[in-house]
Amino acid sequence: MNDFAVSADKTHLKPYAALQSQFSRLHHLEGGQGILHWDAATMMPKGGSDSRTEQLAVLAVLYHEILTSPAIGAQIEAAKAQKADLRALDQVNLMEMERLYRHATAVPGRLVEALSKAGSKCEHIWREARPESDFAKVLPAFQELLSLTQEMAQAKSEALGLSPYDALMDQFDPGARTAMIDPIFAELEAFLPDFIQKTLEAQAQWGALPAVAGPFPIEQQKTLAETMMGVLGFEFDHGRLDVSAHPFCGGTARDVRITTRYDRTDYESALMGVLHETGHALYEMGLPEASLTQPIGKPRGMAVHESQSLLMEMQVCRSQPFLQWALPTLKKAFPALENDPAWTAENLYRRAIRVERGFIRVDADEVTYPAHIILRYRLERQLLEGRLDPQDLPSAWNAAMQDLLGVTPPNDRLGCLQDIHWYDGAFGYFPSYTIGAMIAAQLFAAAQKADAAIAPGIGQGDLLPLRQWLRQNIHDKGSSLSLQELLVAATGEGLNPKIFMAHLQNRYLP
Repeated sequence: MNDFAVSADKTHLKPYAALQSQFSRLHHLEGGQGILHWDAATMMPKGGSDSRTEQLAVLAVLYHEILTSPAIGAQIEAAKAQKADLRALDQVNLMEMERLYRHATAVPGRLVEALSKAGSKCEHIWREARPESDFAKVLPAFQELLSLTQEMAQAKSEALGLSPYDALMDQFDPGARTAMIDPIFAELEAFLPDFIQKTLEAQAQWGALPAVAGPFPIEQQKTLAETMMGVLGFEFDHGRLDVSAHPFCGGTARDVRITTRYDRTDYESALMGVLHETGHALYEMGLPEASLTQPIGKPRGMAVHESQSLLMEMQVCRSQPFLQWALPTLKKAFPALENDPAWTAENLYRRAIRVERGFIRVDADEVTYPAHIILRYRLERQLLEGRLDPQDLPSAWNAAMQDLLGVTPPNDRLGCLQDIHWYDGAFGYFPSYTIGAMIAAQLFAAAQKADAAIAPGIGQGDLLPLRQWLRQNIHDKGSSLSLQELLVAATGEGLNPKIFMAHLQNRYLP
């Protein structure tokens, strides 16, 4: 019997059973939205954008209408009155239902529709403005979207008793607060400048790192990417790989769509992007089957989601043992380049961990990456709180980039237009990336201590021991535990940023 079915001898628990049915409907609506978003980013013809905007808006409104209906509210209250008769997991599921209901009822339906349409419109324009480095082109749509987002944040703030920014963060990471983020980012900001400089000085002793000479045909890159996805454990009967302007993982837990972008002169960027997104996909594929359509069966927030992608990319696939093992596979993928003297395990490893003060977040190394996130965290708070006029975003971005990383983008494509998030309305999301990096380091350290087969397995291209540990301790837990509870159960302690900094120290300045 499904763990979330109401047993025959408890048929009086009809309110909870009705909620299960309604949230199952919501789950499938959400899945449909996910596939439509994926299609819009990968295969939809340009002329389909207007109709797709309407389709997504209708689904968003329908989802909101179901979730905010008076019947749902009444059923939640009735189920809470019978909470003592529910099993422990059902009680947690009910709490998650109420959390989602409170978020949804804070926002009127007309605002949900307006946000959906504004987000689709702005994202579509961003896809044209980004390659043209034309911020002015997307500015009017962005101003409209930001205004609506501010309205939503204020509505959620009043309903949830949180600051507007905390209310937005809570959508992505339940329980996340600026009171937690600020000291962590302050500690990182104090640590990073000196550490980055020392790392750059140490790596300067390597001299110039030879690059494997391209070109790298796209089809061969795709074949390599799919091979490595299989090594990590991606299930191709439940997912696929495509191309988009911005790499992402989407779709549904049993139909996972990941994307990357290829460069004929550089195979590394696309490959590492695929390995990163595969980490996301493995989390989705590992969610508990019995509760998949229920809130408790969802991932435990975006920071945990990011931890799974960063663990696979940064902790595993950029490690020396894994790259040593992968070298023959890389050579086989590009046979015309097999005799290139740059194809050595040592060179590949040094290239994989080289630190640079770069412009692009998704291409950043794990040492400078947190600075990119701190920059975005501060700017999006200023935008949301009205302390930064959207038209001044490019100059504010460039100044912050110079201050935090010592570089100034030469154009907006390499600056404030590089990420999709703000242009589709995702404010409050960016802290998840760096918190996720910290979680990844903490989980990986705990996993290796718990299972002695994990470390040698990575050096043999056998990730099954690590995957099994993650499935048991993270994936299969869904949202049954809070972030801190999940970390304590898996690692023995709550979030500890010092583990991440120790990882950086051990890898870059041993």
